[in-house]
Amino acid sequence: MNATGTNEDPVGDGTRAVRAGLPEPVKHEPTLPGPVFAAHFHLPGEVAGPYSYGRDDNPTWTLLENAIGELEAPGRADVETLVFASGMAAISAVLFSQLRAGDAVVLPSDGYQALPLVRAQLEAYGVEVRTAPTGRDAQLEVLEGARLLWIESPSNPGLDVCDIRRLAVAAHAQGTLVAVDNTLATPLGQRPLALGADFAVASGTKQLTGHGDVLLGYVAGRDAEVMAAVRRWRKIVGAIPGPMESWLAHRSIATLQLRADRQNATALTVAEALRQRPEVSGLRYPGLPDDPAHKVASRQMRRYGCVVSFTLPTRARAERFLAALRLVEDATSFGGVRSTAERRARWGGDAVPEGFIRMSVGAEDPGDLVADILRALDESAD
Repeated sequence: MNATGTNEDPVGDGTRAVRAGLPEPVKHEPTLPGPVFAAHFHLPGEVAGPYSYGRDDNPTWTLLENAIGELEAPGRADVETLVFASGMAAISAVLFSQLRAGDAVVLPSDGYQALPLVRAQLEAYGVEVRTAPTGRDAQLEVLEGARLLWIESPSNPGLDVCDIRRLAVAAHAQGTLVAVDNTLATPLGQRPLALGADFAVASGTKQLTGHGDVLLGYVAGRDAEVMAAVRRWRKIVGAIPGPMESWLAHRSIATLQLRADRQNATALTVAEALRQRPEVSGLRYPGLPDDPAHKVASRQMRRYGCVVSFTLPTRARAERFLAALRLVEDATSFGGVRSTAERRARWGGDAVPEGFIRMSVGAEDPGDLVADILRALDESAD
């Protein structure tokens, strides 16, 4: 058993990413078949077989789902993966398929900014919503009697980390399901199912696909019954990805290990450079040895992600800094090959200072990127 608690085969991450989800080779056929554009399929006689109608299944989805499943749970034939039109579609599918009026759910109070919208809808349906911060495993304090525990580790945008295995053990001891948003880590950073979670959920829009041109989400789960409910929810609401997006996502996964290694290494270099700047406060990156989350993260993560967060003294200083950057785009989202950064408070919904910056480190040359950041800090000074 390895450090992350899995009995997976010894194939490396690069090999797995490049080969994931490919069908058996057929002479004169492409290695990765093109997208299947079909609303319906030939279906004479009794309904049988995998493909009948485009809202239920599609061969292009199947290959992508197989690929993601191989990354999230290598060697596990009992894990099912379902793809969705976006990360929020995947999140909603788990929450709304598993919770009923009278149930209680525990959400992170410092998670993704759309979670307050989800909370309001859940409460409108009669679900009790409890919240606690990600750090210090604080969700344990409000877990009693909950139907579902939702974990976001590392959290977005604050980059706090919790002990997923510890929370999963406590949750399962009382019959609580556990879902982990694995968007920031990606399956190459951590594997929630191996750490005890029932669901690994993520936005494939981010580093999984890495080019900022696809909206996608997925849910991977270990229990056939609960995954059947998730599949049924997808069918009911029609939250399905297009075949072109699915094909692009599968194509992009082939370079995930190359992108992740470059971006993660450069993120650490950027964080180390920012740590030397007196105007920077609240610097967070789980890969830094002195980060508050590093000890826990190092036990369960294989890569620490490509996002760095920090705070500049004022909103005006943060905006001048962003305007001065030349290699970093002022844009939301994260995980792409081109570096992005934004003043996160401009959206509302995140409990962060006005000068808080979330930076997503791309695949640029590390030296060029650090030089651009330091120059922008100098030029944005009062």
